[in-house]
Amino acid sequence: MTICTQDRECLLGEIVNGQMIVNVAGRMIEGWWDELTRKFPSIETDTYVVMPNHFHGVVLVGAALCGRPEPGRPESESDVQAPSGHPRRGAPTLGDIVDWFKTMTTNEYIREVKRQGWPPFPGRLWQRNYYEHIIRGDDELRSIREYIANNPLRWPIDIENPDYKG
Repeated sequence: MTICTQDRECLLGEIVNGQMIVNVAGRMIEGWWDELTRKFPSIETDTYVVMPNHFHGVVLVGAALCGRPEPGRPESESDVQAPSGHPRRGAPTLGDIVDWFKTMTTNEYIREVKRQGWPPFPGRLWQRNYYEHIIRGDDELRSIREYIANNPLRWPIDIENPDYKG
């Protein structure tokens, strides 16, 4: 998945000599990434990178992503709360996961704007939607992991970079 800050604002750190240097806001994003598996025990998180104005991360899910109970689990154990707080049957969707992640990071960012004077964001922290890609197989997973790991090196030619002159 990839989520971008609203208007591609560089709020999460900077690239220095091909390495991403996260600021306090970027570290906050990493902290909420680490919380995803506590909130959604049926998923696993994998490779990720915080970039100055976007975030890439791999979320590993099973067949339960489509809302079906996981094989061998009683239905009552697969009940989860939707982001709205209403109970729902089955595992969370990627949309549920991204919505929760965006909500938690936005709320904390707002608190820190007030408490610590973090730079305010224009209207929303994150753009309305997100990019997703279903990874089909180990070779593709290796390729995506490599892409994410090398993303800071490609910042000068990244179209998400506001200084890109493509």
